[in-house]
Amino acid sequence: MSMEFCGGSGMENSKKVYVSVDATFRDDGTMLPREITWEDGRKYQIDRVLDIRQAAAMKVGGQGDRYTIRVKGKETCLFFERSTKLSGNVIGRWFVEKRG
Repeated sequence: MSMEFCGGSGMENSKKVYVSVDATFRDDGTMLPREITWEDGRKYQIDRVLDIRQAAAMKVGGQGDRYTIRVKGKETCLFFERSTKLSGNVIGRWFVEKRG
């Protein structure tokens, strides 16, 4: 998994990759990702969530909640794309911006 910081340009060399994420919920309802499972099955423990905000995925397109996270000492971004459905069990999907 590319662990570059999530700012900047480079849309032509990036793609959206949906990933599995283990998350917990705080008592105030805040969702916090804890571990990412990459497309090849490797798991990455999230060391820390540094920031959560609504933001566009500038490199690959899309809108959602951008989680700035630290994984193995490096900052990167993880996005939560909310479902447009108002009911049901699917509330959204997680994705990352993958280089090349």
